[in-house]
Amino acid sequence: MKIIIAPDSFKESMSADIAAQSIIHGFQRVFPEAEYVLLPVADGGEGTVDALVAARHGKKVSVRVADPLGMPVTAHYGLLAESQTAVIEMAQASGLMLVPIEQRNPMLTNSYGTGQLIAHALSQGVKQIILGIGGSATVDGGVGMLQALGVKFYDENRQLLGTSGNILPQIVHIDIQHLDSRLSHCKIDVACDVSNPLVGKQGSAAVFGPQKGATSEMIVELDKALDQFAGHLQNLTGTDYRYLEGGGAAGGIAVAIAALLGGELKSGIEIVMAALQFEQHLQNTDLVIIGEGSMDGQTAGGKAPIGIARLAAKHQIPVIALSGVLGEGIEALYQEGVTGVFSILPRLAPLNEVLKQGAENLENAAFNVANVLNIGRHLKNKN
Repeated sequence: MKIIIAPDSFKESMSADIAAQSIIHGFQRVFPEAEYVLLPVADGGEGTVDALVAARHGKKVSVRVADPLGMPVTAHYGLLAESQTAVIEMAQASGLMLVPIEQRNPMLTNSYGTGQLIAHALSQGVKQIILGIGGSATVDGGVGMLQALGVKFYDENRQLLGTSGNILPQIVHIDIQHLDSRLSHCKIDVACDVSNPLVGKQGSAAVFGPQKGATSEMIVELDKALDQFAGHLQNLTGTDYRYLEGGGAAGGIAVAIAALLGGELKSGIEIVMAALQFEQHLQNTDLVIIGEGSMDGQTAGGKAPIGIARLAAKHQIPVIALSGVLGEGIEALYQEGVTGVFSILPRLAPLNEVLKQGAENLENAAFNVANVLNIGRHLKNKN
């Protein structure tokens, strides 16, 4: 019997890798002879580096880069074994959690550190970069990132603009002559699961600016600056990126990557499953186990576990889901390839206690599910 164990992280309780270990420990108590394949997953956001490094036997690389306010910070990215692939989370260098609440101001933050991570990965000879762009602190159109990769920006007086703060509103001319040439030999896949355009009422500044500290006045100014920036990019490339689906993600960095770095915006879980070679692993598989901290009707909208369930269903492989909280509309999961859904909570308890005992509860739940499956196997043999 071959079993694939592919949980996402259980937020604030355990990483995807620890969740996978907990599940296998529970199942091995009942099915010690089974073949297990551990493929911890993520949706392209937080935890993607950890999940892919664990599943692909990669390694983490530490780099000193600039945080959103230009202060030095140690960031990490992943290098996957034998694949010339780097996995980068923008939040490591340019994340909102790196900026104290009282200092959050998208007029002062930029994505320079993310560009430094990309440059360092290129120095390792990678041919593919998987970039997760969730959790950013910036609305700079990716200008800071581009500066770190060699692009120069000038103001109306043809004065070179510096790398501190958000220079987006001052840009009049863009010089891409010194853009890092190694990018032409590297494929960049951007994990992007929002559809917002760069500008307008549903654009980057209007929708995501407030959570990054933008006032109503800043939103107007940033939206105007993003629109002007898109005009400059159009002059360079011949393409209008203002309403590119997903272009407003992470303060517009998605547009900069698509326009000048040749990157593609894709569903996070699709990128992760491709990196894990998930479909190949499904060959001769008897059961897939997925999981995350909370599941409800919205999970069916495309979060990581459902991407896996849909692929397993395509191959007619049953899927068991384990979750801490089963919310409203959970029955929608059955239409997406999930065979059974089980809560891992043994009893009502305070949230902090539940989070601390997550790994133990998950192992016990996996053990109980395995016992039920074993009963089914015995009943089938009797008949």
